[in-house]
Amino acid sequence: MNARTRAIIGVAIMSVLLVLYFVFAGVRAIGLLASGTLIPILMGVAMLVLPLLGVWALARELLFGRQATRLADRLEAAGLMPEEPVATRPSGRPERADADAAFPRYRAEVEANPESWESWMRLGIVYDACGDRKRARGAIREAISLEKNEISGISSND
Repeated sequence: MNARTRAIIGVAIMSVLLVLYFVFAGVRAIGLLASGTLIPILMGVAMLVLPLLGVWALARELLFGRQATRLADRLEAAGLMPEEPVATRPSGRPERADADAAFPRYRAEVEANPESWESWMRLGIVYDACGDRKRARGAIREAISLEKNEISGISSND
């Protein structure tokens, strides 16, 4: 089983468990709303709002994952995936010196062509591979946004 399949299975299992939690919390919330007294009603409202926020966050993360995977697949099909050798520790975490050495090339590529979703996606992939999740997500979000603008620009010209 490859890494992508394992990741998809993991996401599916966690999503199902989270949805089950939301359902159980919703049932409990409805029971509290039906109680007729102020404090349980307020608790019931809170128990309905929090799962709704959770559903929104889950949907947002699943959409992000789908969009990021689609862009990574496009990069791979075009032969543009970054392949920087980065030494790792026994724990699997990258060596900081190697990780820092990988960034300048991709950062310079983004600075030279800031409207290229491919450049942003490669930068995000390198950040992710080196363990900098916050910057990786930011760069990948930028790539998704630029790619959407590129598609809408193409369709508006036709």
